[in-house]
Amino acid sequence: MSKLFETVRVLHIEPTDVCQAACPSCARETDSSFNQDIQHRLTVADIKRLLPERIIYRLDKMFMCGNYGDPAANSESLDIFSYFRSVNSSIVLGMNTNGGLQNSLWWTDLANVLHRPTDYVVFSIDGLEDTNHMYRRNVSWDRVMRNAETFIRAGGNAQWDMLVYEHNEHQVETCEQLAKDMGFGWFRAKVSKRESTVNWLKTPKGWTRPVVEQGPIDCFRNQDQSIYLSAKGVYHPCCWLGYGENTINDFDTITASWNTNACNPVCRETCSTVNNQSNFTGQWQRDVALC
Repeated sequence: MSKLFETVRVLHIEPTDVCQAACPSCARETDSSFNQDIQHRLTVADIKRLLPERIIYRLDKMFMCGNYGDPAANSESLDIFSYFRSVNSSIVLGMNTNGGLQNSLWWTDLANVLHRPTDYVVFSIDGLEDTNHMYRRNVSWDRVMRNAETFIRAGGNAQWDMLVYEHNEHQVETCEQLAKDMGFGWFRAKVSKRESTVNWLKTPKGWTRPVVEQGPIDCFRNQDQSIYLSAKGVYHPCCWLGYGENTINDFDTITASWNTNACNPVCRETCSTVNNQSNFTGQWQRDVALC
């Protein structure tokens, strides 16, 4: 077992690579090597096989997100959350979702499982009824609103994350107010770091994408002491390195490259810093606690 397991405090799980959405900048649409016809889902049995209880017991947090899928597309996500809580009663549990899958019963059950004050669900909602579908293709606005309301009314801690583009930047304040009215606990708006090949998908007016050349690597994985488990059941150092063949067993080689002219390109793009600036500088436009 990799030595990263001995220090890990945060586990990021992609429970499935299945998703109903077709977001233009998502790896599902841009990664030519990804085959949407071959679907992967993790089960509770997989988790028990892949992760010893002693590691789960030491975790501070486990959250579900991923590179290709939506956690709500996996029928065993609730059971996986429950299993982690049964092993580690103090663990923080969280999830990121487009909010457009499952029914009210499922979201009520999720709120009952994620019942601690620090547990959460991030709903990625990119605008209002007339704009959310422009990026979140195939996601039903009515279902998103119904599911979010159900989760909140059942006692769940919901956060609203909004990707800001030119076509929806005028709605940021309205979305924040709607989130507050609905009972969301947090509202955040950010500019997507992902490059888009879609002509009409433009960054907000006046915003310039930062360009940072190679500098010291300020590794997110090392900051959080985290690792990433893909829907294929493969461990990677982080989700940014989860697209390719870089597994946790390669992390020593990856870190050794940081101070050379052959720095790992993903690390250089994601975690390189120059004069306290990174490729994420200025990304967050709003980050507000609503209650």
